[in-house]
Amino acid sequence: MTQPSVLDQKSLDQNIRELQEWLRNAWQQLADPTLTAFSRRELRNQMKQCNADLRVQLQAASKQMLSQPAARGKTFVKPELRILA
Repeated sequence: MTQPSVLDQKSLDQNIRELQEWLRNAWQQLADPTLTAFSRRELRNQMKQCNADLRVQLQAASKQMLSQPAARGKTFVKPELRILA
């Protein structure tokens, strides 16, 4: 059961990185002064859709991380302290 969730997390991370990279490139394209008004509008519409997709992916990743706190690895315990004289 752990293996599919690890694969899901990796695919979520990959999707998030790809969407972020696409948005980064789109912002650079938007700065191009040779773009027509129509091209700008279309690019902004695509950016809005990509932003919505990114938000969904981030929420899914957040839910997955919250649902598996024990599978993250180490758990921390308050250490017992002693005072040495």
